[in-house]
Amino acid sequence: MLLKLDNPKFFIDSISLLSELVLEVKAKITKAGFEITAIDPANVALTILKIPAKAFSQYEIEEDQEIGLNLEDFKQFLRRASPSSSLIIERKDNILKLKIQEKAKRSFNLALINVEAEEKKIPNLSFNAKIELDTALFAEAINDASVVADSAAFFANNNSFIIEAKGTLNSSKIEFTSDEANIIAKESKAKYSLDYLAKFIKASKLADKLTINFSNDYPARFDFKNKEKLVELSFILAPRVEEE
Repeated sequence: MLLKLDNPKFFIDSISLLSELVLEVKAKITKAGFEITAIDPANVALTILKIPAKAFSQYEIEEDQEIGLNLEDFKQFLRRASPSSSLIIERKDNILKLKIQEKAKRSFNLALINVEAEEKKIPNLSFNAKIELDTALFAEAINDASVVADSAAFFANNNSFIIEAKGTLNSSKIEFTSDEANIIAKESKAKYSLDYLAKFIKASKLADKLTINFSNDYPARFDFKNKEKLVELSFILAPRVEEE
């Protein structure tokens, strides 16, 4: 296995974001590309990362394979690469060799781990509301809500999408109409953890557009995609259901 990236920033940022949600993962390397599907220890958020083979300047595998990664260690090594460097990833038995090529050639060896967790399946979900908007707008709304509460309520109908947060004394409300977002929705309402949402919006530096799907008191799916189609990053977040 040999993977090369001439512009590794998007790959480094993707792994860095995932490391905030999950520590140990199984990465799949197939003819189609590099993929990670993992759930956080609290079983609240499922993360799906897909990087197509075409995003790599060199992509050589003899057969499909899985590798166990400690993302915190992997992230620390990847961060040693600058945006102008080339990154080469090779597997030799139970070692992942990382080579950074710039003025000086540097290399690191990362021990692969045995991840015993079962493979996570992506659930087949049906939604009542679909909202497409700029990631920057959504990130701003989540940052506003995080100032006053630890959860945010999503409201949607065919005319608007509202994110509302209420604390003990303070509150925030952000409303998007068809001027700012593409909204296709039946009446829907659900509440989600802002701690997770605040981590998700870090994907805004990877993608300019976001699609949100949700329903009444139902998991939400967030799909981040960039224009170059170098990376697809998705999250499925369980709702916060509170008794009245």
